[in-house]
Amino acid sequence: MEISNVGVVGCGLMGSGIAQVCAQSGYQVIISEINDELLNKGLTSISNHLARSVEKGKLTLENKEAVLSRIKGTTNINDFTDCDLVIEAVIENMDLKKEIFAELDSICHAHCILATNTSCLSITDISRLTRRPDKVLGLHFFNPAPVMKLVEIVRTIATGSDTLEIAKDFARSLGKTIVIAPDTPGFIVNRLQLPFRLEAIRMVENGIATKEDIDTAVRLGLGYPMGPLELQDVVGLDTTLAVVQAIYEETKDLKFAPPTLLKKMVAAGWLGCKVGRGFYEWDSQGQKET
Repeated sequence: MEISNVGVVGCGLMGSGIAQVCAQSGYQVIISEINDELLNKGLTSISNHLARSVEKGKLTLENKEAVLSRIKGTTNINDFTDCDLVIEAVIENMDLKKEIFAELDSICHAHCILATNTSCLSITDISRLTRRPDKVLGLHFFNPAPVMKLVEIVRTIATGSDTLEIAKDFARSLGKTIVIAPDTPGFIVNRLQLPFRLEAIRMVENGIATKEDIDTAVRLGLGYPMGPLELQDVVGLDTTLAVVQAIYEETKDLKFAPPTLLKKMVAAGWLGCKVGRGFYEWDSQGQKET
């Protein structure tokens, strides 16, 4: 099957990025949100991101307009009827994802592949709400989706071999490198790097080192492009809390237990870059303030 029309459920940080990279790769994209306010916010984010690429000489104005012309926004999930692939990119809430997949299964053509961008939740459990578990898998993009080169393709025991091959070809057509991950909590990348980020938070919480020294040590000592606490702000503290809580509940592995500091910062609304305050303060352009 050839993919031409791509649907994206959720026009937030990840959904808008996924829609952008798909449109830049020539696909017709339809992206949904629950109301016009959130939809327009996400579409504006895409436009602004493309505008910055034009300013930097990475994209022509004509190419920007062409990309935007391939993206249609909607608040009606029934508009996904003609999609060949739908990627769900809403918050890490299992009940919500199950509800979306059940609805997509009822309206999408039988050939349509249903994918989730979850970074930790059981795709097998999500697929049980559909009549097409052989056409359900994970397509885990990384933030920011237009920039990060990796896509984890997560295959359940029920995912069909043909579905997997189509997903591989699709991800590669976006210019991404793929890895095949098992449907286990955290898959590959988060299984490795979440304990690292959580330990950095615990070091701050316990007064072992300052956030600045931790991030500097990791950048210059380990060669990472960004320190774990700066990265934490970019990812979003609420996102991390939801992910590690889900993994901890399933595995009971203490290295995924959320630190108290993380929970208190989320409760205080210090969610990171997207709200201007997390471990650091951020301006409206997403730049860290000094």
